[in-house]
Formats: sequence, structure tokens, C-alpha cells
Amino acid sequence: MHDKQLYEYAVIRVVPKVEREEFLNVGIILFCKKANIVKVKFNIDEPRLNSFTSDLDIDQITRNLDSFVKIGLGLDTGGPIAKFDVPSRFRWLTAERSSVIQTSRPHPGMCD
Repeated sequence: MHDKQLYEYAVIRVVPKVEREEFLNVGIILFCKKANIVKVKFNIDEPRLNSFTSDLDIDQITRNLDSFVKIGLGLDTGGPIAKFDVPSRFRWLTAERSSVIQTSRPHPGMCD
């Protein structure tokens, strides 16, 4: 029987108008300390996002989310944050912010 592993995750949200606090979930950040990984996956539903407002720069949001992926993977192209250790990268990605891209607070879980 395998030991269960603790993981943490946070939902990535796009908040088109921060002052209105409306958001669309667009991705997930997954962290497992034992496996030494941070994975970031996202998918932007452009028509749905544009239903909030037509002022969004979808290309910029995509570039920002691509940076989340690079930081999660620890790639050199992810900048100085990508050089942090795995837990620190997850904590940085899930830090509270008042911007168009935000995350939920981290939630724990157990898996095989």
C-alpha cells in the first residue's frame, strides 16, 4: 500500500474589473512538496471572459499566465522568481494580490 501524499492547490482567476470583485476561474496551480513539483495549467474561455468587459487585453493575460507556468516549472525564462525553491515558488504564485490575475487561497488534499 502506498503512502498518501499531501498536495496543495489554488485556483487561478481573472478579475476583469478588480473593483467589482467578479472573476472567472481560468486555471489551477498544484504543489506537492514530496514530489517536488509545482504545475500550472490554464485555459482562457475568451468569449466568456469578454462577457465581463470588452476592455481586456487577452494576449497580455495569456502572457502573464504563461509566466506563471514558467515560474512553476522553474524555467530560466521565468525570471528571478523561477529560481526559488519549489515551495517558495508556490507561495509566491499564490500570494494575495490586487490585480487582474489572482488566485484563491491554497487548499490541501491527499492523493495516492
